[in-house]
Amino acid sequence: MTDTRNDSLLWSAQAFIWAEADMLDRRDYEAWLALWRDDGFYTLPIGDTQDFDNALNLCHDDAHMRRERIKRFQQGFSISSAPPARTIRTLSRFVIEATEGDDVRIRCAEHLIEDKFGRQRIWAADLTYTLTVTPDGFKIRHKVARLLNSDGMLNSFSYLF
Repeated sequence: MTDTRNDSLLWSAQAFIWAEADMLDRRDYEAWLALWRDDGFYTLPIGDTQDFDNALNLCHDDAHMRRERIKRFQQGFSISSAPPARTIRTLSRFVIEATEGDDVRIRCAEHLIEDKFGRQRIWAADLTYTLTVTPDGFKIRHKVARLLNSDGMLNSFSYLF
């Protein structure tokens, strides 16, 4: 028997995550920042660690660091952001891992294609979101983007996963 509550939750979460991907592809960073809880974290770990606070990560951004990263992207202070890369994201394989109170943990797969200097690169990542259900919709509590080659040789990024 199908659990229609979880089906509805999954469809709503997919729509939210697809909208987030669209914001990132359009570099609508102000709208993206508004998706987050104040205590939320955006993490790109190295390897399979679960202890993000005590491990080396590509990034583990709280609200302040997310705003600073966006400021660097927008102002071109980072060599990796001048010029900014164009991106197209495809998301699939959405699965609800857990629900607890107002939080839902969802994982999905992402393929990101970057175009910069006439060269395209493809990145693949497993994404895990912890979303909080609020009266105004979802807010991101935690987003973890596990790049398939996070412990290998990586180039600079001028975008978010």
